[in-house]
Amino acid sequence: MTIVRDSPPACAASDATRALQSRAHDLIPGGAHTYSKGDDQYPETAPPFIARGEGCHVWDLDGNEFIEYGMGLRSVALGHAFPRVIEAVRRELDNGTNFTRPSPREVECAEIFLSCVSTAEMVKFAKNGSDVTTAALKLARAYTGRDLVAICSDHPFFSTDDWFIGTTGMPAGVPSTIRDLSVRFRFNDSASLEALFLKHPGQIACVVLEAETAAAPRAGFLAEVRGLCDRYGALMVLDEMITGFRWDLGGAQRTHGVVPDLSAFGKALANGFALSALAGKREVMERGGLRHSRERVFLLSTTHGAETHSLAAGIATMQVFQREPVIETLYRQGERLRLGFEEATRRHRVQDYLMVLGRACNLVYATKGPDGLASQAYRALFMQELLRGGVLAPSFVVSYSHTDDDIDRTIEAAERGAEVYARALEDGVDSHLVGRPVKPVFRMFN
Repeated sequence: MTIVRDSPPACAASDATRALQSRAHDLIPGGAHTYSKGDDQYPETAPPFIARGEGCHVWDLDGNEFIEYGMGLRSVALGHAFPRVIEAVRRELDNGTNFTRPSPREVECAEIFLSCVSTAEMVKFAKNGSDVTTAALKLARAYTGRDLVAICSDHPFFSTDDWFIGTTGMPAGVPSTIRDLSVRFRFNDSASLEALFLKHPGQIACVVLEAETAAAPRAGFLAEVRGLCDRYGALMVLDEMITGFRWDLGGAQRTHGVVPDLSAFGKALANGFALSALAGKREVMERGGLRHSRERVFLLSTTHGAETHSLAAGIATMQVFQREPVIETLYRQGERLRLGFEEATRRHRVQDYLMVLGRACNLVYATKGPDGLASQAYRALFMQELLRGGVLAPSFVVSYSHTDDDIDRTIEAAERGAEVYARALEDGVDSHLVGRPVKPVFRMFN
């Protein structure tokens, strides 16, 4: 395949943009409010800022246009500035933002959410994923009277709160007493989970895991987790931040036929607007409500938890999911991209070093060096070459707005990337990479 599309220059940022980038680091720790958006996560040729987006296309401060993947950390499933969502929010703006009593939008949003996620009986909204996963943990501890939480060590992120961050490579500031309350098991290894139950009898309040990431659950694994939770008296908490409204309208729990006690949703729920959800069985969720005589749980109570603009965005987003072939499109376009990518890597004989993983609706890529080990330098190189082809892609997670032309142009950029990757395997990555490698988020030192 011949690359015919003009490539943006390797270092396209203007002096003014670079000055603003430096100013960001003066004012904001890390230069960004989300670690995974930080400069250390991208090659030095990446645009320092994104000024606007439309569909799956974004523009930086210097007017350079890119096809974007990942789409707001997977939160923008429909596309940037999706008209029906923007119009719903625009209409809601005239009604105000936040009141001293509940808005009817809270009931409307709850009704449509529960009509989608039919395995849940109650829902409570918040602003981000950490809010609701931590709320699930608190609720499970109150419901079971236990303190420990068993988390899947193979899953990358559950919360910014201490119970999870204390288990990562950045535990600074988390007391050891908090760290000791989280114990870990392996994905697709139910024996490792049962070993925790036997080691800590009557102490584990809940088991927290994703249903699927780049690795799919083996046949029967989630049912085994469900059975172990029932046998040992713990709650099963499913993190559906990524899988919810992407695997299936009812989440990965519907795809895999498992009913958790509690589940946490977010990201695609409101097409990039700040909305997350804790959902689950009524007898558990009601402990955070008023219709019981047991000890109360301070579950979720945030000033902006039910701010009406995000609820309007959530309602409109879920309606689009219900009425249009959104999820089918995510699978179709993801599979189109997978096939083109794999053909390109085979053609340049780098398929053992540059790979695409995961479900078609949520593709990620993996990069290895000549030694066959995961390489951040080669990741930076591949991202750099994608950028050279007009593609901003920390992953290959598609949106409803990715057209056939967008996918084809991305495959062209991946073709170029695979060609350069092959040369780098021969003569060294340093000969082709501009600047320093990218780095993992969870590391103890800079």
